[in-house]
Amino acid sequence: MAPNGVPHVDRVREPLERIGHKLIYIDLRGSLCMYPYRPEIYQFPYSDYRFMPYKYYSPNSEGGWYWRHDALESDISNRMHKQQRLTFVLVHGSWADAHFWDGIAAVLRRNGHAVYTPEYAGHGEDPNKNVTHAMITKSVVDFITKLDLRDIVLVGHSFGGSVVQKAAEQVSDRIKRLVFWDAFVLKDGQSVADELPPQMKQGFEQLRASSKDDTIMLPFPLFRDLFVNTATLEEAKRMYAGVTPEPAKPLFEKLDLKVFYSLPTPKGYVYFYQDNVLPQGEGFGWHPHMSSRLGQFRLIVGDGDHFTDTLTRPAMVAQKIYEAGRD
Repeated sequence: MAPNGVPHVDRVREPLERIGHKLIYIDLRGSLCMYPYRPEIYQFPYSDYRFMPYKYYSPNSEGGWYWRHDALESDISNRMHKQQRLTFVLVHGSWADAHFWDGIAAVLRRNGHAVYTPEYAGHGEDPNKNVTHAMITKSVVDFITKLDLRDIVLVGHSFGGSVVQKAAEQVSDRIKRLVFWDAFVLKDGQSVADELPPQMKQGFEQLRASSKDDTIMLPFPLFRDLFVNTATLEEAKRMYAGVTPEPAKPLFEKLDLKVFYSLPTPKGYVYFYQDNVLPQGEGFGWHPHMSSRLGQFRLIVGDGDHFTDTLTRPAMVAQKIYEAGRD
């Protein structure tokens, strides 16, 4: 029950209760302290920082208050100091390069993990767009073997899921766990394009046909609505500035995945339920449509879209990936 006549409590009690928080009042050493009780970070209710309370009280923070833009990052950092130390290899998806992981990798490294972000053929500084899925997979496999990485958590995002599937076939003895973050988990004999809804697949085929180098460039309206739907317009434009044409051939190649489906490697799936790249239901979508193909797997759920949180909430994404990859 809320105490009466305590000014600093009264000022923040009503706004917190109005947005659904339960409040716990604790008397510490004779002084009243108030803590907002909110769901754990994997159910974080504020998809946009603008709707987060401006600050909340904690005796562990400098000055007693966490300000809103620091609250989530501070909360996650406080929880991460006891993390099991892991080695992550992060594989990006289409219309991205290795810099996609910069913010997330920085958080993981800050918390003691070894993190590697290989670039693959046809992406980053590679001007050659005439690449195959096998060439992309070889880039990742060669990276792992040349550095002699072992006991790794191999993470794939989006198209990177199909790369992780093929890479795992070749370096399974070096992998501790596989993690798919809103990533394609293809059936044996499928291509990534086979998992696209008909209208999207047709649109990509038209963009491919109109290109001069067999690539597909995302139009901004499509990128805005499907890839960064929770971003502000300014954030969307900033991220779109880094988008380059994607080699089309690897998206349409059918893959032999018999070996992948024979592997006993532990697996995890991270699903962000505001990810709008694929429609949910009607035979499409990330989870459970694709995740269920993994057999036994660990499910970690987050509140985010396909791209935005790598820019705006990298600590949250890093926490999800860690939860999916730890023992």
